[in-house]
Amino acid sequence: MHLHPLPAFTDNYIWLLHDGRQALVVDPGQAAPVMEALQALGLHLQSIVVTHHHGDHVGGVAELRQATGAAVYGPAREDIPAPYHPLRGGDTLPLLGHTWQVIDVPGHTAGHIAYYCPLVEGEPPLPAPVLFCGDTLFSAGCGRLFEGTPTQMHASLSALAALPPHTLVCAAHEYTLSNLRFAQAVEPDNADIARYTAHCEALRAQGTPTLPAQLGNELRINPFLRSTVPAVAHAAQQFDPSTPSGDSVSVLASLRRWKNQF
Repeated sequence: MHLHPLPAFTDNYIWLLHDGRQALVVDPGQAAPVMEALQALGLHLQSIVVTHHHGDHVGGVAELRQATGAAVYGPAREDIPAPYHPLRGGDTLPLLGHTWQVIDVPGHTAGHIAYYCPLVEGEPPLPAPVLFCGDTLFSAGCGRLFEGTPTQMHASLSALAALPPHTLVCAAHEYTLSNLRFAQAVEPDNADIARYTAHCEALRAQGTPTLPAQLGNELRINPFLRSTVPAVAHAAQQFDPSTPSGDSVSVLASLRRWKNQF
C-alpha cells in the first residue's frame, strides 16, 4: 500500500491510499488533484471517504463519483453529497483489503467521524495503524468548535489519544507550524515542542508535508491532548482566570478560545 497527501486549496490535504491498482481518497474538496494523481499513477478510484460536511472536504465528491463510479462513504448525521453510504461510530468498513473502524468524533462539526485501521501494510511511512481524522485532530492542534461543544471535543480527542502511539495521524490541513507556535506559548519550557518545531520547519523549507504525524509525539507536544498536564492547565488559567482548576474540559475550552485569537 502507498499513502500520499495530495495538496489542495492553500493548506488542505486529500489523502490517497492505493495498492498500485485500486485507490481510496479521503475528503476530496477538489476533484482536480485526485484526477491528476489517478492518471499519473494509473489507478482506479474505488472509494471516496468523507469525515464531515464542510465544502473544502466534499467539494469534489460529485465530480469524482461521476468520473470514476467510486462509492462514497460519510457521516450519517451530516449533509454529504448524495448518494452515499451513511456511517456511524462502531461501524466497520472493508476497503482495499483492510477493515476500517468508524469513530464518532463530534466537536468541529456535530456529526464528524474518523476512520481507523489497526495496521496498513506498505511502503514508508507504512506499515502502521492509520487514522483519517479530518478536522478533529491536527498536528499540535485541534479543529475549531463550529457546531460541537468542548465536552464533545474533549471526548473525541480522548478517544483518539487512546489509539496506539505509533498511529499515523492523517489530518486534513497543513497547520502544523502555526499550531506549534501556539503550543510553544502554552508550554515554553517543553523541549519536545522545540525539537519538533525545528524538524517541521526543515520539512516545510523543503516543501515537504509535516503529515502524517505520529500520535505518540502528539501526546508530547499537542496542548489539546495535554489538558490534564499541570503546566498546560496553568497556562489556560493565565489566559482565562475563571478556568476551574482540575477540570480538563474547561482547560480545553480555554485553550481553544485562546487559539482562536492567537
